[in-house]
Amino acid sequence: MHPAPSVIIFTTLSGLGFGLLFFLGLGLPDVSGWVAFIFFAIANALAVGGLLASTFHLGHPERAWKAFTQWKTSWLSREGWCAVLALITMGLYALGVVFLGQRWNLLGWIGALLSLATVFTTSMIYTQLRTIPRWNMKLTPAMFLSFSLAGGSLLAGQTSIAVPLLLLAALVQLLYWRQGDKAFSASGTNLGTATGLGQRGAVRTFEPPHTGTNYLLREFVYVVGRNHAEKLRVISFVLAFALPILLLLIPFSHFFALLAVLSHLAGIATSRWLFFAQAEHVVGLYYGKR
Repeated sequence: MHPAPSVIIFTTLSGLGFGLLFFLGLGLPDVSGWVAFIFFAIANALAVGGLLASTFHLGHPERAWKAFTQWKTSWLSREGWCAVLALITMGLYALGVVFLGQRWNLLGWIGALLSLATVFTTSMIYTQLRTIPRWNMKLTPAMFLSFSLAGGSLLAGQTSIAVPLLLLAALVQLLYWRQGDKAFSASGTNLGTATGLGQRGAVRTFEPPHTGTNYLLREFVYVVGRNHAEKLRVISFVLAFALPILLLLIPFSHFFALLAVLSHLAGIATSRWLFFAQAEHVVGLYYGKR
């Protein structure tokens, strides 16, 4: 699919923001007053900023509120409800921590769970799509959740937790790439199944459906070169996981901690670009692109 900047920003920043809110809800780090205010401000800026960025990918952003009415059938709607409930709950929790010197643990735990639920519902928007086999697998929500927890622990300054979570996220990323590369062929989808003519024999394209481009080709048939993708995978893996782990293992300093966060952010953004760029939509079969 076309890797639009809005969805890359959305999936990168919102995951980090809700990941940080998860740890803040658990009381990590154990801060209060204006220090806590800064942590909550960063978390909300990332979470809300990411959600707002996602609306720029809509044809009519002003109608985004209507998604809230479809919670019974739409993961996008469920994501919206989870996000609103998580932000409200964590906002109330933050009031106690920042201004009243109170830590309402039950409220924090509920907000933490709602924050994770938001990340999960975001992942299910993509996981549910059977038309994109690379997304339609259990490793997709595992990747979103592991990235969110690893990034959240980094932002929360929880070094002892961040290293194992980064290792876990790195493992999930490798498994996702390995299984994702086989997903399209393993799905059994081909030009014959796509057209319904496969029972008559081998089906091949005689000539393109049309000579020009269209919305489907621009949005769903993005092609990235194999060598280019492999290089970006290495860059993503090093920046998102290897370098942050290395920086966390050396004697702690605020500069190295900041560098680890920035490196992780750049690596996750690269991974997200590949997530969309390498999504092989089955509609590409119709145009001879798969």
